[in-house]
Formats: sequence, structure tokens, C-alpha cells
Amino acid sequence: MTDNHFAVTPTVIIAYHSGFGHTARLAEAVAAGAAAAGADVTTLAVDEITDTDWATLDSADAIIFGTPTYMGNVSAGFQAFTEKTGRRCIEGTWRDKVAAGFTNSGGKSGDKLNTLVSLAVFAAQHHMHWVSLGLPPGWNHSLSSEADLNRLGFFLGAGAQTDVDVDPDGVHPSDVETCRHLGGRVAMVARQVRVGRELTAAVSSPAASSEPVH
Repeated sequence: MTDNHFAVTPTVIIAYHSGFGHTARLAEAVAAGAAAAGADVTTLAVDEITDTDWATLDSADAIIFGTPTYMGNVSAGFQAFTEKTGRRCIEGTWRDKVAAGFTNSGGKSGDKLNTLVSLAVFAAQHHMHWVSLGLPPGWNHSLSSEADLNRLGFFLGAGAQTDVDVDPDGVHPSDVETCRHLGGRVAMVARQVRVGRELTAAVSSPAASSEPVH
């Protein structure tokens, strides 16, 4: 077994919908985190998706879904995207890919958990492996601050809050860094899955099975 098996570059896609640019800003942070962790990263706005984009999604190791939270759930633009994946769901095109999610709303809570649950259920329908945020809650004791990562205390994915009257540059820095963390975490998990598959294939190959046992 060579070290090349451990130098794999996972492909990570950030598939998002953004109504006013805030979720797009978070998607950029997720992408930056995944790239910094060594992934080959593509961002796709799902309301502008092309046939080439669908092929990119189908070949990815991981897909991170992003949407604003509107009326307590995913946006209409993101829902329209999910409904176009029915054939892929039935055929298992995305089976065993890594998945994760992030969302933004104007309220501190804003029913973002419901949106993250919807994203996780969507991933489960595609037989994907969901990756949690992997952070403890921030901003939850007297010595903490809103600069903490995961300042809003989500676990299932990354939750962000942006005042509705600010432009995308006004997205909270902590939320940007939390999304960057999510991207890096998914890239790490996607690499682990890729390495595991390659090792499994290697030890299961006829050549490997015929080697003498030492």
C-alpha cells in the first residue's frame, strides 16, 4: 500500500440558494473552508443549475446544501431544486455521498433547526451520510461572546443570523467562520470516506487476496 492512497483530493460541492446574497456569502465561507482542508471545491447556485452542473453533483464525493430559512423552512428556490432530484433519489445516484447543511435567517432562532432537519431528511432520502457541525455551543456563559464559533448553538448543521436590512458584507463574522469550519469538517470526512473505500477495494482485489500472509 503506497502513501498515495492517503493523498486523495475529495470533491466537495456547495449547492445553495440565496435570496438576498446572505446565504451566498456563507456558501463562499463553506467553500473556503473545504478548499483550505484540501478539497476540490465547486459552488453551485441551484436556481441557475445546468446539465453540466448536474453531472458535477453526480460525480462529487460530498454535497453541502445551503438555503435561507423562509417561513420556517427551506426557500422555494431550494425546494424547487430538491424536487428535480426525484429520479436520482429513486436510482440512488447520490447514495453514500457525504452531506451537510447550513442556513441563515433574520431571527436569532428563526426556526432554522426545522430547515436543517429538512436538509438532513433530503440527504437521507438520497441515502447520503450526514455530517454534523462538530462544534460545542458558543456564547452560552458569562465569559463567552457573540464572537464565538457556533454562537447560536446549532449541532445538526451551521445556523447563521443576519439582520434583514444589511447587505451580504454584513453577515456576522462568527457565522462566516462557523461555516468555514463546516466546509473543512466535511472535506475531512469526505477524504476519510474516500481513503476507506480505496483501502477496501485494494484489500478486496484478487491481487491482494493472492498475496502470502506474513
